[in-house]
Amino acid sequence: MSPAVFSHGDLRLYLLSLLAESPQHGYGIIQALTDRTGGTYTPSAGTIYPRLAKLEEEGLVTKTIDGRTTIYAITDAGRAELASREDDLAGIEDDLADSVRLIANEVRQSVQEAMKSLRADLASAANEERKGSQSRPRGTGPDDPRVASREELGRADAVVNAFRARIRSDLRTHVARGGALSASVVSDLEDALDAAAKAVTRAIKS
Repeated sequence: MSPAVFSHGDLRLYLLSLLAESPQHGYGIIQALTDRTGGTYTPSAGTIYPRLAKLEEEGLVTKTIDGRTTIYAITDAGRAELASREDDLAGIEDDLADSVRLIANEVRQSVQEAMKSLRADLASAANEERKGSQSRPRGTGPDDPRVASREELGRADAVVNAFRARIRSDLRTHVARGGALSASVVSDLEDALDAAAKAVTRAIKS
């Protein structure tokens, strides 16, 4: 995901707001951000810990060591800054909601476009099969339709494999760039694939 989910300096203030709710360890903060954004934004440790260290340096956050866990808590100075920037925080939350909706829509649209492409490829393959069946002379022997079907099966395999490679590439690139994959997008993909599979089954049985 693009770092534009939070504008410059906004993540710092949002971290203070999370710690104002309750002390947290680093992983808990990362998980809270993931939950608040519906799974569309999962910051790395390299993003969160330097900002926590800066907040501690400014006296807005303290940390305590509990075994292997470091717990961060907001200070009175941190609460005072939050109180003085309530309007800024409200604006951040509104912008965050808009960004999350935009990112989720972009990923969903990408999946839907890929499914349209798959359906078009399958329809084209089915059309070519019908044309091939009509052009083959009748009575040429029982083996000919089987040979043609095996050829079309190879084309169908190529279409499915190309789609799979495209989707895997798009999703892996999205996640590698810092994006997260929401459950709703995966559900959309499952539904679309199920619909495509049913369409193919109807076509070959008709």
